[in-house]
Amino acid sequence: MPPILIANEYLMDIDALRSFIAFVDTGSFTRAAKQIFRTQGAVSMQMKKLEEETGRCLFTKDGRNLSLTDDGRKLVSYARRILALHDEALGEFSLTAGMPPLRIGCPDDYAQEIFPDLVTMLLEEYPHLQIRLLCDNSSGLRQALDQGKLDLAILTRAPDKEEGYLLRHDHGIWVHAGFPELQHRPVLPLVLYEADCKFHSSAVDGLEKQGQRFQVLCASSSATAIKSLLRRGIGIGALASSTVDAGLEACTRSDLPTLPMVDIVLAVAPTPHPLVGTSMARKLSQKMLSQRAS
Repeated sequence: MPPILIANEYLMDIDALRSFIAFVDTGSFTRAAKQIFRTQGAVSMQMKKLEEETGRCLFTKDGRNLSLTDDGRKLVSYARRILALHDEALGEFSLTAGMPPLRIGCPDDYAQEIFPDLVTMLLEEYPHLQIRLLCDNSSGLRQALDQGKLDLAILTRAPDKEEGYLLRHDHGIWVHAGFPELQHRPVLPLVLYEADCKFHSSAVDGLEKQGQRFQVLCASSSATAIKSLLRRGIGIGALASSTVDAGLEACTRSDLPTLPMVDIVLAVAPTPHPLVGTSMARKLSQKMLSQRAS
């Protein structure tokens, strides 16, 4: 979309702002370029144009990495609001009839509680909306977003990142399923999510630093499989507190490594679904947070 010319001044165009937010959400020009189906050079040119239009330096180099300046962080808020209003306007004039299914990605551990809440809210807005679910870990879902295979994704992000729209603050917890003796074994038997899970890496790194012997008996992306093994007394696990359900309880051993805080967020594809874009994601975020607060 070309920039709009008014009174001989260029205004920031929607495509450039989408590229900017794609960089903010992914932290990488490479991933941003993949998401919006442009070359990295084209994205760089868009960012240079944004700096010219704002008259401010938006990026700064931190070693080999690129990060936002104070002015860049200010632009994030404006860009999200502009995109939300743009997408809301398009959605207002769209009809559900003939709309493609909404493709949502969700890690298996959030599919039991967070995903149903999200679907309920979506169907309140669009009763005839068709939804397709892809379960994968957060890394796999980010790749699917980059490849245009998803419209929305429920992801785990680090608390210091700006990716997506916040749905819930959470933290990790050590659990067993009625077998408290397992936490006191000389060699801890562990049933964990896969290695790219923050709780897996924190658990393993923490135990190694303590000199505590352990054995990872099973690592899986399936919450169902992990909880089934825990209920069989195979080992202890490290889960998000919001996913601890009936039959699971917190370990009482006080010297187990502290597991990290995480944010659960809703990420939107750079080319959003006609009905569910950034405006709706922000609305869903607000509803989910207020629901938790009440």
